Amino acid sequence: MSLHVDVRGSGPDLVLLHGWGMHSSIWGGVHDELARDFRVHAMDLPGYGASPTCQPYDLQHLEQEVAQAMPARAGLVGWSLGGLVAQRLALNLPQRVARLMLVGSTPCFVQRPDWPHGIEAALLQSFAHDLERDYAATLMRFLTLQVRNGENVRTVLKYLRMALFARGMPSAEVLRAGLDILLENDLRAEIGKLVLPLSIVHGERDMLAPVTAARWLAAQVPGARLTLIAGCAHAPFLSHPKVFLQEARAFFS
Repeated sequence: MSLHVDVRGSGPDLVLLHGWGMHSSIWGGVHDELARDFRVHAMDLPGYGASPTCQPYDLQHLEQEVAQAMPARAGLVGWSLGGLVAQRLALNLPQRVARLMLVGSTPCFVQRPDWPHGIEAALLQSFAHDLERDYAATLMRFLTLQVRNGENVRTVLKYLRMALFARGMPSAEVLRAGLDILLENDLRAEIGKLVLPLSIVHGERDMLAPVTAARWLAAQVPGARLTLIAGCAHAPFLSHPKVFLQEARAFFS
């Protein structure tokens, strides 16, 4: 299987991985800006955009498909679900990842008895259930959650809505499997084993990946850079692109 990759620019290789329900064009304007300094590979994860799906649809196979589609060694940026894939890849294949940036991501998305820094599992389960009843409305509700409490809400939500179905509609099966990945995976016990430079870019008002998870993650990896953006929700590269680009250029250059 071959993933769809939108490649622009020249320079050091930089791979961008999107989040649940989206596709590579979500990187929008920052893709072209990054392409001034890097050879940017914006991927459609399996089952999204122009990429075929994979079976079984789990974190292990998403990681494998991304590894096959990316350059032999590259900087890696993962947003939300894409950040979970990026963490798995960096842990399993550290020789392939020059530097890792996690955006609005966490090693464990849902609350657990020893982990208050996530969202309630019931919320993701409700999205999975509602997909059967009203597919489009469920995705729109998820977009609203991504921008809640943040600045520039109207601008960001408008962009998310325009991008959502711009490259077709992911199947309900792919979306449910992606939610299962977020529900089931917990990389906390392994994350301290990361042996590569790490940058964490996180909104202080993120409702899907609480800022306390970003602080915890930064404390686990020696030398990790933590950029917390005031007034920012779940998509810093959309709501605060200048801050995102400044950190990306500083970190990957």
